[in-house]
Amino acid sequence: MTTSQPLRVTIWNEFVHERNKDAVKAIYPDGIHATLAQALVRQLGEQVQVRTATLDEPQHGIPDDVLAATDVMLWWGHSAHDQVADERVDAVQRRVLEGMGLIALHSAHASKIFRRLMGTGCMLRWREAGEKERLWITAPGHPITEGLEGEFFELPATEMYGEFFDIPSPEELIFISWFSGGEVFRSGCTFRRGRGKIFYFRPGHETFPIYHDATVQRVIANAVRWAAPSGSPYFGQSRNIEPPLEPIQRTHLADPSLHRHG
Repeated sequence: MTTSQPLRVTIWNEFVHERNKDAVKAIYPDGIHATLAQALVRQLGEQVQVRTATLDEPQHGIPDDVLAATDVMLWWGHSAHDQVADERVDAVQRRVLEGMGLIALHSAHASKIFRRLMGTGCMLRWREAGEKERLWITAPGHPITEGLEGEFFELPATEMYGEFFDIPSPEELIFISWFSGGEVFRSGCTFRRGRGKIFYFRPGHETFPIYHDATVQRVIANAVRWAAPSGSPYFGQSRNIEPPLEPIQRTHLADPSLHRHG
């Protein structure tokens, strides 16, 4: 991908709580997806083209043509995981394997797509008590932590997530959270599946204004750039390599047709 081409980002949000809970609507009147979209544009400007999609749109707003035109997808869900059609989950999984980046936010740990890609239950301990969260930076040189000052940052009131978090061992651990109630949590984790890069980022419960926090917005913007695909023309394609790179010492094949591919 060249620097002249903006990153094509799709922000998916089930958009349920914002419409049926006044407390959530007061924080995110146009939906969590709108707040995230505005933040990405402020952070990255012309580097991104952002579209949003929600559960109640046809094909959940992510038909194949939208997925094909998406470099990085953000996913937020909580109360309607089971309402996401398996056919759309299959399509998102294919795109991740082909190279699309995926950023799973907060309760998206229990989404169909994240659990599918992890291959585990992805469950955890939780408590909604509005307690302080301190996120320690465990990979200070990583692109996702670019521009963050100090060794940690804090959120004054959050929903607690605690270990054990039933995920595969992360390839990179970017943040570890500590909560004032005593629990800890692997709150920033990267994975790779096929050609796609995945980042799980814990902060973001709907009843707290966490996505209005400037540091959280910076982390998400950094993660979008990190998760961008390389732009290889060979994503998802099988190709015949000919001629060989080195001379081949041929051996006898009883039936060459048995050795064909494609």
